[in-house]
Amino acid sequence: MCLALPVKVVEVGAGDTAIVDLGGVRKEISLALLSDVKVGDYVILHVGYALTRLDPEEAERTLALFAEMNSEAAAMGSGAA
Repeated sequence: MCLALPVKVVEVGAGDTAIVDLGGVRKEISLALLSDVKVGDYVILHVGYALTRLDPEEAERTLALFAEMNSEAAAMGSGAA
């Protein structure tokens, strides 16, 4: 299964690289497929490459859904109903 995630750009690096925030984890990614990415932009990340820019509101909704799914899975794993 492949998964693409919305991530927020926190630093634009040299060449075609950027540092993004992925749930508190910072990761270097490639911007080779996009142009004019700025700090604060949200991008869709797949296997280390930013594929497209994402509307900030849509990114926040998607990230909130992922967080909700994670907390529900954690609750189910702990035996809570």
